[in-house]
Amino acid sequence: MASLDDFPITRKWPATYPDRLQLYSLATPNGVKVSIALEETGLPYEVHKVSFETNDQLSPEFLSLNPNNKIPAIIDPHGPGDEPLALFESGAILIYLAEKTGRLLPADPARRYETLQWLMFQMGGIGPMFGQVGFFHKFAGREYEDKRPRDRYLNESRRLLNVLNQHLAGRTWMMGDEYTIADIAIFPWVRNLVGYYGAGDLVGFADFAEVQRVLAAFVARPAVQRGLGVPA
Repeated sequence: MASLDDFPITRKWPATYPDRLQLYSLATPNGVKVSIALEETGLPYEVHKVSFETNDQLSPEFLSLNPNNKIPAIIDPHGPGDEPLALFESGAILIYLAEKTGRLLPADPARRYETLQWLMFQMGGIGPMFGQVGFFHKFAGREYEDKRPRDRYLNESRRLLNVLNQHLAGRTWMMGDEYTIADIAIFPWVRNLVGYYGAGDLVGFADFAEVQRVLAAFVARPAVQRGLGVPA
């Protein structure tokens, strides 16, 4: 039977609690998706900080777990068949954690696929577009006289926020009254857009009252508050 010691990443980040799920992450929008899900489900886990300042994500040990050199990544010592399972990509990890625990993903097949639809909406749209707006607004973009690159992502981000706003009207969460991995995927990115990136005025966030309402409810959840601080 395989063990954590069989994974090269544990040489750089040894497990203090090898019986727990191992999380390799940083407190970015993608990273906190997984820590929030872990806090919501109550699964015991051990976190290892992957520092971008020291290029940990490019180390051979990390690349042995995720050749795409992105956080987050996990090793679950009790994966399917009680064998260790290594996973990267935040969306895949969210699905795995939801199915492992029987939480945060509807059991009804139709509602399950609808939830996955909104998860993919975040992964294919909100994450890339909000991230580009953040780049052009907070970092390099301010020095560019030509605003067309920034505005391309700005306009698409506003369109995506409008999709969210219309969908959330009359709903507590993305799936109505049921809180799911779709919310856990989407709202860290919304929070980052208006918080860390400081792009609320740029995208006209005040125009999206329903998104504001659900974002406030999301960040008020105790498990979300804990997960947003992982790793410290």
